[in-house]
Amino acid sequence: MSNIVFRMDNTSLTYPQHRYEKKKGFDKTTIGPITLDLYQGEVLGVIGRNGSGKSTMVRMMAGVFPPDSGEIEYSGSISLLAGVGVGFNNLFTGLENTYLYGSLMGWSRKKIDGMLDDIIDFSELDNHFYRSFRTYSSGMKARLGISVATAFTPDILIIDEVLGVGDQSFKEKSQKRVREMIDKSGTVVIISHSAGLMTKLCDRIALMHEGKIVFVGDPTEAFIKYKDILDLRESDNSSE
Repeated sequence: MSNIVFRMDNTSLTYPQHRYEKKKGFDKTTIGPITLDLYQGEVLGVIGRNGSGKSTMVRMMAGVFPPDSGEIEYSGSISLLAGVGVGFNNLFTGLENTYLYGSLMGWSRKKIDGMLDDIIDFSELDNHFYRSFRTYSSGMKARLGISVATAFTPDILIIDEVLGVGDQSFKEKSQKRVREMIDKSGTVVIISHSAGLMTKLCDRIALMHEGKIVFVGDPTEAFIKYKDILDLRESDNSSE
């Protein structure tokens, strides 16, 4: 795990303020500066309280949000799986959304055709695969999303809060698929609140607090520090 495949160097993003926020005198929300390296074949977990900047950071990593300052460098392809419907059209069928997602990732129709049977089989959606996405439950949406996003083994896969969605058998199958990707020298970034899942899968964990990474390292140590942050927050609230 010596080859760096992704680097954020002093990267920051400031959200534009709504006029209501300006009127009320709210501070601008800034994520960063963040400096982070990813290594080939590793699984990096990202944890932190809601609003700490986790999802914004991984969207910067995936190129969804361009940073205001700093640099992002990477080699290979990046695929982002965020939420249970991001990147899909509610009016399309599962099949049509598979081609839509693939085209957005730059995959050719021939390549998608070649992986279609595997996607259908892994998703376990059966006939629902040919029905409208708007009829799907959240679990079914996650099944399609994970099946499509992991079918093509991107060099870097970013998963935001969806790996724990679905019934227990599909969770286990999804985790196994991620492990298979890692064995093929893929690099994975996972956001999740599940300590059990993260300590099991991750080589390192990045802890975010108030828009910054405050720790990167051993998963167990990361959750100890995370608990300290949560305990401090509860203490502050009780004293107000």
